[in-house]
Formats: sequence, C-alpha cells, structure tokens
Amino acid sequence: MGKREGYESSSDLEPVVSELKVMSSDNEHTKVGFWESFQRKEEAEIPRKDLKMSHLAVIALSSGLGTGLLVGSAAKLRMGGPLAVLIAYAIVGAMCICTMNSVGELSVAYTNLEGGFNDWYTKFLDDSIAFALGWNYWLQWTTTISLELVTAAMTIKFWNTSIDSDVFVAIFLIVIVAINFFGVKGYAQAEFFMNTLKLVMLTGFIIMGLCVDLGASQSGFIGGMYWRDPGAITNFKGLVKAFATASFSMGGTEFLALSVNEVRNPRRALPPAIRLVFVRIIFFYLGSLTFVGLLVPYNSDRLLGAHSSASAASPYVLAAQLHGVKVVPSIINAVILNSVTSVATASMYSSSRLLRSLAQQGFAPKWFDYTDKAGRPLRAWMVSCIGSCFAFIATFKHQDVVFNWLLSIVALSIVLIWPALCWCHLRWRAALKYNNIPLDTLGFVSYTGVFGSWYSIIVNILILVGQFWVALFPEADADVNNFFQNYACIPFTIVCYVGHKCWTRSWNKYYLRVDEIDIMTDRTIYDAETIILDKQEKTQKVKSAKWWAKPWVWFFN
Repeated sequence: MGKREGYESSSDLEPVVSELKVMSSDNEHTKVGFWESFQRKEEAEIPRKDLKMSHLAVIALSSGLGTGLLVGSAAKLRMGGPLAVLIAYAIVGAMCICTMNSVGELSVAYTNLEGGFNDWYTKFLDDSIAFALGWNYWLQWTTTISLELVTAAMTIKFWNTSIDSDVFVAIFLIVIVAINFFGVKGYAQAEFFMNTLKLVMLTGFIIMGLCVDLGASQSGFIGGMYWRDPGAITNFKGLVKAFATASFSMGGTEFLALSVNEVRNPRRALPPAIRLVFVRIIFFYLGSLTFVGLLVPYNSDRLLGAHSSASAASPYVLAAQLHGVKVVPSIINAVILNSVTSVATASMYSSSRLLRSLAQQGFAPKWFDYTDKAGRPLRAWMVSCIGSCFAFIATFKHQDVVFNWLLSIVALSIVLIWPALCWCHLRWRAALKYNNIPLDTLGFVSYTGVFGSWYSIIVNILILVGQFWVALFPEADADVNNFFQNYACIPFTIVCYVGHKCWTRSWNKYYLRVDEIDIMTDRTIYDAETIILDKQEKTQKVKSAKWWAKPWVWFFN
C-alpha cells in the first residue's frame, strides 16, 4: 500500500504512541489578557480546542468513577449480595458499551454542535422531549455536585468527627470552583491528574484484593467464603435494586459526547476512547467489585444503610479494614476524596455548559448563553455555583438520609438519557437510509450498530419498570415515601414534557417523521477517499506490527 505523506510504517509501537501525543493545531489562538478574557466571545471566533487525546483517554476510563461505585455500591451489596451486584453491573456495562458506540457515531457526525447531544433530541425526536430531557440532565449534573460534596464530608469522618462537616464542604467547593475558573484547559489538566489517581488506586485495590483473598492477611485464606455464608444473593428484589445504582455509577461515560467538541481531531480521537470504555467496564467496575464481594459480607453492620456511621461507608475501605490491612484504608479514603472532587468538578463543568446549551436552544432564558473569550459560560456557571451551596446541608445529623435522597434524584436520570440517545441513533440510521447515504461515508460507525441501540433501550426500559416495582413496594406493602425517594426524577421529567407541550400548544405533534429529519445541517462531512485510506493504513499498521503488539496497535489506532 502506498504511504500517505507524513506517515511512516513501523512494526513497533511508534504509530500508537504518536496517536496519543498532543494533536497539533493548524490555527494558534490569539492570546487575550486576564480581564479581556471575560468579554463575550464573538460568534465568528474559532472555538478553542484545548482537550488532548491523553485527556480524552483518561475521561473514557474514569469519568464518573466516584460516589456510585466507591460509596453507593455499599447499600446495593447489603440489599442484593455480591452476585446481584456483579450481574447488575455486567448487564448495565454491556448496555453502556452499546450506548457509547451509538453516541460515538453521532458525536463524530456532528462535531460542531456546541450543545452536544442536547441538540440531537431536537434534531431527531421532538422539541418537548428535548426540553424535558435537557432539564432532567441539567438537574442530574447540578444535583451531583451537592451529592459529591456531601460524600466528601461523609468520607472525612473516617479521620475526624469533631469538625463541622460544612467546613469541608466549603473547602472542596472552593477547589472545584477554582478549577472550573480556568476553563477547558484547567478542567482537563485537573481531571487528568485526579482521574489518574483513581485508576491507580483501583488497580492497586484489585491487586490487594487478590492477595488478601488468597491468604495474605490475618484472616487467612478467604476464597469464596462469604459467597457461601451469608450467601451470594439475597433475593430477586435485591437484584432489581442494584440496577439503578449500576446505571448511576456508569453515568458520566456519555460525557465523551460533550468532550469531543473540545478535541482537535474527533474522528481520530473518539474511536480509541470508546474502546477504552470496554476496559473500564471489565477491569475497573467488574474487577474491583468482584473483590469487594469476596472480602465484604453483605450482612456486615458497617455497610452504608445498615444503621452504622457513615465513616466506614465505602465497601472498598471495609474490604481492607475487615481483614486487618493497615494504612490502605486511609489511602483508599484519600482517593475517594479525590474521586468525589473529580466528579464534582466534571459535574460543575458540564452543568454550566448544559444550561448554556438550553439557553441557545430557547429552552432557558437567553441571558444564560453568555460565553466569554476564554470559553467559559460565565452566567450559567454562576447558577451551578449557587446550586452547589445546597451541599451545606451536610451538617445535618442524618447525613446518610440526605445522601440517599440526593442519590435517588440523579440515579434514574441516566436511565432516561441513555435510551433517548440510542433512540436518536436509530432515527439517524433511519434518516441515512431514507436519504440513501451509505455508512462507509461516516467518520465513525458504531461497532454494535442498531442492535446495540435496541439492546440499550430494552435494558433501560426493564430497569425503569423494575425500579418502579421496588420503589413502590420495597417490602410487602406499598410505601409512598420510598417511591418518591427512589423515583423522583421521573415525575419531574413528565412535568417538564407536559409543561412544554402546554406552553407551545404542540399536542398535535409528538415526534419527527423520517422525512422531516434534517441530517445535513451542522453535519461534519468527511472525505470518502480519506476514510478509505485511513482504514487501509490501520490494516497495514496491524499487519506489520509484531504479534505481541497487534492488539495494542489495533486498539489505539
């Protein structure tokens, strides 16, 4: 095969490493002064592209790795048992991979939509659906900031119970506000550092878990002892309860769609990042939770919600503490603090940009669409900062109750967003077929195709149905209070949808027909010859690589 100018064939890992280096920009951004940076960005100005491939890779591996996994999984382990947790996370993980493939295909096709997938709902579905899901998603991210800050205050109690929790809320809030003040570049650098620490900790935890389970602690050989007594699973209802938290734990993975707009070459950067999601699910979720289930019995009175103090809430901390492992519990708790700070930072970053997107779509006051020359949505960001102050309720003596209410508000949000994204993908494919546009002209084609989108939609519908059942009937009798605590975001979304329909008086139209979908506006068109050459080049790189490097070369190209 003939080489294209600027590329060299190699049998080693050089082609892979080159893909992970900072992508150069054809246009250097004009430097602006500190005070000048707060001025409104003109529409004609070229958007800044400050996110690097290394940043995107870390986001793919670790975005959202926080409260849901490191703390929230404790309650589900107690309710369902270790096998139930693994089943829930495996099924949701497969659904997450399918969803990210669908999201990836649309993200590369529409790289210049500032609102990301918020604009997809309007383009492929319906304005009222876009309004309801947009505000639902904004509420999720805004509430998540408070959720993570409350979690930070709970985690601090591992070391100190005398200092008021709100002191620590204030400290962490100042940190995340400061990080977001520096815009995309500051966010990217901070997230790269904090997420790397998370990945290192979870890798170390898996190694420690293996050693402890095989007998390298005062407990001796453990093996599958806790799977036999008290058991691997409590009951079917416990299994159903685990699915919502599994979805919430993996929420944030779709943040790739929001981040791709900040990368200089989305078509090359996003496919490897989507493949990294597979590694994330298998290794960091299922791998770490396997050892949590092997080392922590589900009937432990120290798990969150088992009438215990919140200081030992994380099952990852308990996995070390229960078997006498020294120092490691403090290290894990420190990394949990880092993790919740990371997720809170990402939440503030995305919630402000989502509010700006809603304003640009006409779903929020136009005043919020202000973007300064540094790329910061200042006015929308101020709303996120004010909303974060709700976290000061952490001083309330029933912290775990506050935690569970906040978790319930956001837990089901992702179960609505993900199937909606896959629905957009199905409508996109239908529109492509209607307009006779072949798939090989796309910059990226989903590996799981329409079947993956259908799988995701079906799984999420089953989760919603199952969560309705366990929320209304947590035990034998109906519990209205528990229902609203665990199903709060569904009524909110329905109210938003009905309210928008009433406001716009559009009851005669519920969705766009395939012939009404405008797929060309804002679409990024790729040169067909370049796509073919890229595929040939990748095949050649894999073929010429040494046998041990072939998977690596394929994965990162």
